[in-house]
Amino acid sequence: MGIYGMVTGKPGKSGFGSASTAEDVTHSIDANHLTAIITGGTGGIGLETARVLAMRGAHVIIAARNEKAGNEAKEMIRQMNPNARVDFLQLDVSSIKSVRSFAHEFLALNVPLNILINNAGVMFCPFKLSEDGIESQFATNYIGHFLLTNLLLDKMKTTTRESGTEGRIVNLSSIAHTYTYPKGIKFDGINDPEGYSEKKAYGQSKLANLLHSNALSRRLQEEGVNITVNSLHPGLVTTNLFRHSGFEMKIFKALSFFLWKDIPKGAATTCYVALHTDLKGVTGKYFSDCNIMTTSKLATDKSLADKLWDFSIKLIDSIP
Repeated sequence: MGIYGMVTGKPGKSGFGSASTAEDVTHSIDANHLTAIITGGTGGIGLETARVLAMRGAHVIIAARNEKAGNEAKEMIRQMNPNARVDFLQLDVSSIKSVRSFAHEFLALNVPLNILINNAGVMFCPFKLSEDGIESQFATNYIGHFLLTNLLLDKMKTTTRESGTEGRIVNLSSIAHTYTYPKGIKFDGINDPEGYSEKKAYGQSKLANLLHSNALSRRLQEEGVNITVNSLHPGLVTTNLFRHSGFEMKIFKALSFFLWKDIPKGAATTCYVALHTDLKGVTGKYFSDCNIMTTSKLATDKSLADKLWDFSIKLIDSIP
């Protein structure tokens, strides 16, 4: 669709475009039979996604770090829609311990799981290690979601088998996946402060999200499992993700104001990929403005995806 479509909002092949909102793309969709987990669902795109999925009838579980914000988000959605089925469970995706605890707590509820939306993230952070000694953007944006997905995958397989309903995993990536380190992933220097670039580290984590989506999609297809895995770029959306942005980003935002979306439009692609019936059976794709888009060559590198998968398993297993 390119810049023209972004600026004008002209719909693409899907019938939707950059001007479409989350409510637009889910209009008339009945999600009463679905249960969805949304990480980072207390603000921005995540909160709007939670609100709209609940509006369409889904049982929504908001997974986020801040308990106060999580309960406030839950109550806000219920006030807007008294019939909404929404719950909150605490999750810090930057913490391996927290991810494992969340998965244990969720599985103990003995409810189905149809949709997993890996939405939470941080952006352009100064160098910092997580409690597990992993660079913070890689830990939060990628490793935590990789582990969460693995821990919940059997539940999703059981749900799809018993219900006959397709499961969907949605990973929020970014166009920033094209701006990363020369080899894509710095396997030998993930946690090395030397040569660290906050922007390239962010791009690296978003490339990892894409590679994870593609690798998992292939594995599930080989197993014959009725679960799709797709990734997306939500667009340029003004949220608190930009709290670490510097002067250069403020200048960029000022010069590119015509490309930026509000939150209802920013959540549209997530809701489209999670719910729309036209995407039944569509897997291993990358979406932007509710349409399939091409990615960088690195994102389609199967050997890189497999190497990242093995690296991620070893990294997680090395943490008590």
